[in-house]
Amino acid sequence: MQKIINGIQQIGIGVADVKAVFNWYRAHLGFDIMVFNDLATANLMTQYTAGNAEQRQAILALNMTGGGGLEIWQFKNRKPQPPRKPVLFGDLGINAIKIRSGRIKEIHKALTAANTAELSDVLHENHFYFKDPWANQVQVVDEQYTFVKNEGDSGGILGVIIGVSDMDASLYFYNKLLGYDTVVSDSSGVFEELSNGHGNNFRRVLLTRSNQHSGGFGQLYGPSQIELIQALDRVPNTIYKDRLWGDLGFIHLCFDVSGLNFLRDEAKEEGHSFTVDSANSFDMGDAAGRFAYMEDPDGTLIELVETHRVPVFKKLGVFINLKTRNPQKPLPKWMVKLMAVHKVKKDI
Repeated sequence: MQKIINGIQQIGIGVADVKAVFNWYRAHLGFDIMVFNDLATANLMTQYTAGNAEQRQAILALNMTGGGGLEIWQFKNRKPQPPRKPVLFGDLGINAIKIRSGRIKEIHKALTAANTAELSDVLHENHFYFKDPWANQVQVVDEQYTFVKNEGDSGGILGVIIGVSDMDASLYFYNKLLGYDTVVSDSSGVFEELSNGHGNNFRRVLLTRSNQHSGGFGQLYGPSQIELIQALDRVPNTIYKDRLWGDLGFIHLCFDVSGLNFLRDEAKEEGHSFTVDSANSFDMGDAAGRFAYMEDPDGTLIELVETHRVPVFKKLGVFINLKTRNPQKPLPKWMVKLMAVHKVKKDI
């Protein structure tokens, strides 16, 4: 068995109202496939939740145009806490999500009409920024990969922007363990779009993967990007310092993988041993598999999911079973398209 990184499965977002967040991303960015809506207790995550097994509600939402999803995550028995200070580019952790769009001018126009907060112009004709109604930073990138042609102008998750303290250490981590081995760009200086209005200096490196082979749902997720940014002239804050996993903001970056045992051993050798490992099968509502967590050099949480089963027609007991399939072989496109039965057409 070898490790296979199938793609970015989802980005976790800690929220105070899971329904409101799902409704907004469904209406404005096409995340209308509800894979699950699950109530459970996060028993294995206690080291990140102050020793308490917290009850939570989580919705996994996908955009079938192609890309990763959003795991919208809400505590049910405590009030989630915001960052102590506003998150600035270069702070340690996930600064922003990247969403792909093959029609960037159209989605920019639609978000303008929706009075979206802090919406930038389209920069360099290929990307722009905005903040969702809960102050989470979003970058929309002109990227043409399509899994299913939809009427909407937005695709799914293309990647993330992550603040780091030591660029070389982080480059090694994301290359060695997660396969982001191709440097698209590497530049330093003052970038107006990142400078937080203070003329800060940054080094920013955009990464992708040369190995695009993947199995399972890899064709749905498509190619991905990780952009690392390091503040060169200020001491960055740690976004989740003195807060809990699940508090407000981007809580983790999740990869769909095969060969999790191989990756576990490799991560241990590199000094990034799994901090959480479900080890055996777990139930996450109607989906099942195995999950683990490790930390990047700055403590940003990386979730790794080896998916075993995904519901298609729950009432009829119809599931997509990946456990018995060749992990290197993508699922047939028609089979993945069956996920469209979970499309939500109105607010929940």
